[in-house]
Amino acid sequence: MTASQWSKAAAVALLLFALFQSFIMMGQTVGAYTERHNALDRIERRVSLDLGYLDVGNQTLNTPVNDAAVLRYLSRINGYLYEQDYPLYLNQIQHVSIDNQTAHEWSSTMLMKLQTAEQQIIIGLTMKPLYASLSLHPLAILAALIMAPILVGVKPRTRSKKAALKDIPPPPEPKLFIDLNTKSIGNGVDGRAILMQNKPFCFYTALVRYCIENPDANLPQNKDVPQELINLANRVFLRLIELGHTKRKKPDFNANLDKTLSEIRAALDETFEPFLAEKEKYYPPRAQGEGSRSKQHSFALPPITEEDIVVIGK
Repeated sequence: MTASQWSKAAAVALLLFALFQSFIMMGQTVGAYTERHNALDRIERRVSLDLGYLDVGNQTLNTPVNDAAVLRYLSRINGYLYEQDYPLYLNQIQHVSIDNQTAHEWSSTMLMKLQTAEQQIIIGLTMKPLYASLSLHPLAILAALIMAPILVGVKPRTRSKKAALKDIPPPPEPKLFIDLNTKSIGNGVDGRAILMQNKPFCFYTALVRYCIENPDANLPQNKDVPQELINLANRVFLRLIELGHTKRKKPDFNANLDKTLSEIRAALDETFEPFLAEKEKYYPPRAQGEGSRSKQHSFALPPITEEDIVVIGK
């Protein structure tokens, strides 16, 4: 642990000790109060029973208190209370009291009045104050020392987990990969590479480039392919020859356009099978309906940018 961690642990340990010790002292105070209350009840019952045999005089008959007998009784009962570890002792019955020097821890006094049929008996008691029962408890120290390092160590681990989660790169987003070296297309996520024939591969590669450069292009299927798009397709075909993929003559990219687009869509369906939403960005729209009206639809791609594609081997 570093110096700062040690200081944190010490501060936490002190706070925990203060908290645990406070709860323990509350329990000690409640326990001492309960013990004192029970002791008073037992002493009251015991003295009440003993008064029938103790010569404490009689105010009605005007007889005096037998001081010697009362002192002997006080000595005897206090000996019993001391043996039983009572938190109090008797120091007076009527006017007869024990001439003892009260210790500091026995500084609390009270008078108890017992009513008999003939007179009222005054009983004096000396007790330990409630705070005398308070003491440091080793469990408070032990618990604080055990829990402080745990609590100090939780936050760094939590921060390290959060930092680790931040360091995890986000999953790659699928995009169109066009690889001239292998004459294939892929999605850049699951490693699949779909091989294509020369004509649809060249035409689609050119179509992607054309739609990036002309985002508002309209390419009706019932009209000739724009010359700019044909030139791009021818350029891709020449690159395939340079890479050794073919020695054939250039295909006619205007001929059998429906078949070419169908082969392109089939390759894209297989490439983006797990990513249907992303596929729409690269998919030449299909004709809707039948007849001449369907031929007028545009097979131009939705708006795409350079960031949406990766071309390898160009």
